[in-house]
Amino acid sequence: MKNTKDENTEYQILNAAKQVFQTKGMDGARMQEIANKAGINKAMLHYYYRSKQLLFEAVFKNAFSLLAPQLNAILNDDSTIEEKIKNFTSNYISFIIKHPYLPNFIIQELNRNEDFILKIKNNTGFPNLEKFKKQVNIEVEKGILRPISGEQLFINILSLNVFPFIGKPLIKALINTDDVTYNQLIESRKTEVSKFIINAIKP
Repeated sequence: MKNTKDENTEYQILNAAKQVFQTKGMDGARMQEIANKAGINKAMLHYYYRSKQLLFEAVFKNAFSLLAPQLNAILNDDSTIEEKIKNFTSNYISFIIKHPYLPNFIIQELNRNEDFILKIKNNTGFPNLEKFKKQVNIEVEKGILRPISGEQLFINILSLNVFPFIGKPLIKALINTDDVTYNQLIESRKTEVSKFIINAIKP
């Protein structure tokens, strides 16, 4: 069991690392900067995390472990596909607004190390799509939805929710807007995305 002092120090480290990774990215982050922000020396930082890679993975897993079970619960509850789309979109966007570094973390790490996701996938709570895919097939057969596979529908949901966060600089430039207006647009997407998808798949 870790004592309270160890837990507090580890929390300080993870919180500092999250901020540095968010602004500098994995490659631009420096262990000394993280140590400074956490209020400890570099030797202490290395005592808890021997490398930047291990620290990055710890920050990622910590955030992902908060998000994944929520999304998994939505995908596997007894609600309709329409309700799942609404709840998934609202929950995902709300979470990423609080953890805006997470989508880029995933993309950056997968570009560097494709096997990294396998470590995450084996963790309890990683989203399971089997029930969702079967439910889509059933609702298609009943005429509730237009013909579409569960895989394609989920990719559409994920794409429309993820890209505005990882593509923020590009989108801001294309639509010529500032951070305040862009954040308002993101907030409105909690309902706009689900309406768009539902209208597209309804007969």
